[in-house]
Amino acid sequence: MKIGVSYWMFEGGLEGKKPIEEAMEEAKACGFDAIELAVASEGVLTHQTTQAECNEIVATAAKIGIEIASVASGQSWSWSPTASDAATRKNIVDFTHKALQITQWLGSDAYLFVPGAVEVFFLPDAEVVPYDLCYQRALEAIKQLIPTAEKVGVALAIENVWNKFLLSPLEMRAFIDGFNSSRVGAYFDVGNVLLTGYPEQWIKILGKRIKRVHIKDCLKAQADAAKAFVDLTEGDVDFAVVKRALGEIGYDGYVTAEVLPYAPGRLEHTAKAMKNTFK
Repeated sequence: MKIGVSYWMFEGGLEGKKPIEEAMEEAKACGFDAIELAVASEGVLTHQTTQAECNEIVATAAKIGIEIASVASGQSWSWSPTASDAATRKNIVDFTHKALQITQWLGSDAYLFVPGAVEVFFLPDAEVVPYDLCYQRALEAIKQLIPTAEKVGVALAIENVWNKFLLSPLEMRAFIDGFNSSRVGAYFDVGNVLLTGYPEQWIKILGKRIKRVHIKDCLKAQADAAKAFVDLTEGDVDFAVVKRALGEIGYDGYVTAEVLPYAPGRLEHTAKAMKNTFK
């Protein structure tokens, strides 16, 4: 497996302000094989980024000697595919069509997609969406995106996040299989699942549907997200078991660290832990 790092881990990354070349250079210096870039409505990489600009990013990555593992976006949190407002739903679908194309231009075949939310835990004023409506709206959004995903050859990789939606591996598996498209899969987050389940069980059940893997650590008895996520090796994730489970399903792709927020020394600590565990 190749170890990667999320652009969001760098100082200014979550705000979309970190120059991509600087992030790549820092990632390479730490020993990461790859970086996961992030697209948003504002910042250094947006849905308006051109093919020529993407070509420059790809050339820079080649010069530095680092791969682009995937592209992520958190835009679905604020422009939710499951919002009651139809204009908001249209905005995120339009955004994602463009983001999928940008992912291809960047030379990757996986795009992290948050499919919506029953509740957004870090936005206390956000709408609470009934679960059945959330499910139906997520289905509708993804069906609109599949033609673009198939055209550009990029997987729409649905991440398990703290959205009170798709809460079991059986439900996630059925949700993905219902689209009958090889371009719809899972972006499995090891730490996110610890609140309600066991990573190795999700990995076994999702199997080949897993397109990419996020690595973070979590305290399973802590329901407060601000306190639950901790530096790698300081939580309750058994990474040896995770590595073995991934091997059993034949996964040999990128495992990308997403340990947030930025903190001095965190990048170096994460790189060392990732190399010790997955290399």
